[in-house]
Amino acid sequence: MKERNQERWMKAQSLLEKLTLDEKIAVVHGAELFCTGAVPRLGIPKLRMSDGPMGVRKEFKPDCWADVGLSDDYVTYLPCNSALAATWNRELAYETGSVLGEEARGRGKDVILGPGINIKRSPLCGRNFEYFSEDPYLTKELAVPYIQGVQQWDVAACVKHFAVNNQETERLWVDVEIEEEALRTIYLPAFYDAVTKADSYTIMGAYNKVNGEHCCQHQQLLDDILRKEWKYDGTVISDWGAVHDTVEAANSQLDIEMSVTNDFDQYYLAEPLKKAITEGTVKEEVLDEKVMHILYLMMRLHMIDGNRKSGTYNTEEHRQKAKMAARESVVLLKNDEKRLPLCETEIQRLLVIGENANCAHAAGGGSAEIKALYEITPLMGIKKLLGGNAKVTYIQGYCRKDKKEEPETNWQETSLEDGGGKTTHQEADDALKEKRKQMREEALCVAKEYDHIIFIGGLNHDQDCEGNDRADMKLPYEQDELIQELLKINPHTIVTLVAGSPVEMGTWIDAAKTVVWGWYAGMEGGTALAEVLFGKINPSGKLPETFYKTHLDCSAHAVGEFPGGKSVAYKEGVFVGYRYNDTYQVQPQFCFGHGLSYTEFALSEIQVEAKQSCVICNVTNTGDMTGKEVVQVYLSPKLCDKKQPVKELKGFEKVELLPGETKTVEVKMEEGVEGRHVWVGTSLERLEQIM
Repeated sequence: MKERNQERWMKAQSLLEKLTLDEKIAVVHGAELFCTGAVPRLGIPKLRMSDGPMGVRKEFKPDCWADVGLSDDYVTYLPCNSALAATWNRELAYETGSVLGEEARGRGKDVILGPGINIKRSPLCGRNFEYFSEDPYLTKELAVPYIQGVQQWDVAACVKHFAVNNQETERLWVDVEIEEEALRTIYLPAFYDAVTKADSYTIMGAYNKVNGEHCCQHQQLLDDILRKEWKYDGTVISDWGAVHDTVEAANSQLDIEMSVTNDFDQYYLAEPLKKAITEGTVKEEVLDEKVMHILYLMMRLHMIDGNRKSGTYNTEEHRQKAKMAARESVVLLKNDEKRLPLCETEIQRLLVIGENANCAHAAGGGSAEIKALYEITPLMGIKKLLGGNAKVTYIQGYCRKDKKEEPETNWQETSLEDGGGKTTHQEADDALKEKRKQMREEALCVAKEYDHIIFIGGLNHDQDCEGNDRADMKLPYEQDELIQELLKINPHTIVTLVAGSPVEMGTWIDAAKTVVWGWYAGMEGGTALAEVLFGKINPSGKLPETFYKTHLDCSAHAVGEFPGGKSVAYKEGVFVGYRYNDTYQVQPQFCFGHGLSYTEFALSEIQVEAKQSCVICNVTNTGDMTGKEVVQVYLSPKLCDKKQPVKELKGFEKVELLPGETKTVEVKMEEGVEGRHVWVGTSLERLEQIM
């Protein structure tokens, strides 16, 4: 963490001394849905916040969840954090953060509520698409440059959700039972780096409880760890509706209370706090400390001195950066007969099947929803690339539930009801099943007439959504049946899935020769996917999480609990994601770090420099196409007693190579290698033990 700027701190102190009790109260709680109160007589402005892991959210009215309805809040739609993590590219993380920061500032925001850096404990969590990875090292290595990119624009990043917020079911009240080792080893490292290395100006407390205490008034998390141990002097903001007690919140290190209701004066840190102070149950000094953190934040952002960057949004440069990230996020899972890349000049007729080919995703997902300036769907991306010399036929093939009328109220108005979230089971009545059967038969009938078929399915924000967890990993809408039958008709069908979380593939994966994975990859996601399919871009994405055969192969379900009841026990401890599968030899469908290329790479002359804690090796592109590869380094204990994982990711570097080119790559590790084995390779399943 950077040293505190004493001049700014003294200015904040000077302002604090001039504030009345009412004015102090005004700045520590929401006075609008996304703003705190202001003190005009002293030039203290509102602190303006916005959701924004994938772009700056649309404008709402100050006191109700109604769209303002203007045309000035369309923005650049960025790839979700899972897509960004699949790039394994720190530079792209920085550039993506920079776009988000510049657009937030361009929209007049002071705090952008992201990135989400919670660990993907289970593949069923509905907000996993907002998070980076199941691995703390990969998460923090991308989150740090992302935050730095945001904050160069005089905008505060707000890393969330602190901490162990890994499910949506009963998210307001579920009590996470976790041991200290797992907390420190898996769930806190990314937050530690976010506030100590990236110097994230703000951090958001989570909804849930941890070991009996709500996160937004948690003594161990906020006081002992964040403030005292990590020396954090930034601003702590509650999640919207995550505060439950005035005295406990006041005496904790929480600084700002926000919520989804418009009774702003009745927030716990509003009039109830004033009453507690005047009655002597809370000392005014604790309020002063909160106000100091807020004023210091404003000094950092140049909100008071006026010497501030202006930002902008919807620029061509931003769109290009979004496209660059989308290109490197695509993961080639399987290419057995090298059917990919397709040759555009050899295709006169192409059949595209699947609802996700024609589906735009920007407007869904909960607080990740945005008004995108535009969104290129996969179908549009393919048609744009092929042009008029090829006839592209589209068949929907399957459907979700019949669309309902738009609700009169925004989902966020009721987001604090029923525990804040639930587990959703796939359901379909007889009429819907019959409709899907007819759509499937239509697609299969047309498929018999085509040599080239691309199926584009997966999930959408009915499954990947705030307030919602999946009951299992199965593909919805009877897609498995459609894929199986398509592969019988045409074994060369290219299966492409777009989603924010892994899905089961067991019923058809052996028959599928070619499988491509795309994410919610932003406004140019369809362009990037088409470029990969047709070889304009060589895929270089690597899985940032384990793709299980079934959710029961995940440790949270196999030996832990998910989603639990009133409490959820993290019995798996540190064995999260690949740490469990690798140690206990549970075979995944596709392993952590997996991702193929249209070219081949070879590693040679691998050396371990123990004193410098780094691995040096040569990487050669042995194929005939320019490509990018990720060198991954894992460490394992020489004496393993099954109380710790067999291997853990401790370093990686991505390198681009021309055909036949060799480059020397240095992979630095943050930890020493004494007493450990060193493994080097290009995925968890392709490792060589070096020492």
